[in-house]
Amino acid sequence: MGNKASNVTAGKPKIAGAIYKAPLGTELPTSTTDALTGFTCLGYVSDDGVSNDNSPESTTIKAWGGNTVLALQTDRPDTFTYALIEAMNEDVLKVVYGDTNVSVDANGNISVKATSEQLPGLSWVIDMVLRNGRAKRIVIPEGTLTNLATITYNDTDAVAYGITITATPDENGGSHYEYIAGESEVSG
Repeated sequence: MGNKASNVTAGKPKIAGAIYKAPLGTELPTSTTDALTGFTCLGYVSDDGVSNDNSPESTTIKAWGGNTVLALQTDRPDTFTYALIEAMNEDVLKVVYGDTNVSVDANGNISVKATSEQLPGLSWVIDMVLRNGRAKRIVIPEGTLTNLATITYNDTDAVAYGITITATPDENGGSHYEYIAGESEVSG
């Protein structure tokens, strides 16, 4: 098949939003064009974008004399890291602190209670636009917030919630699914 420069791309967020969450059990999309019914957009993400670490970890078995004779995969974590920068967005705060710990009154005043309770798993969708307007969608059937970066308040940076989501396998063994639109489809 050879080299094809048109297959080289960058990933940019879709204008309508890039990261969405939904309660577990919400119907998951299986293409780049399926409607995201039941999903909530989490607004702007920092310009670092999204990082996915899906690298296998292994241990090696050596024979007498030092030759490696077997490599055993011991783990393959599937994590997604990004920083949500809409610090006054009720839905972002609910991702970070839990639905029951964030409330908004009739005047728009937000109250947040930080607790040590376990946050529930959620379904996630990450939408982006690749080269020539081709859409890419990553669907995470179940992902749990497993790390929250230090939240910094200063006068030179946006307040950001840097989160890491750990994806766990669904009933089909997939921790996440990726869909890329064909060359004939154009994303919005």
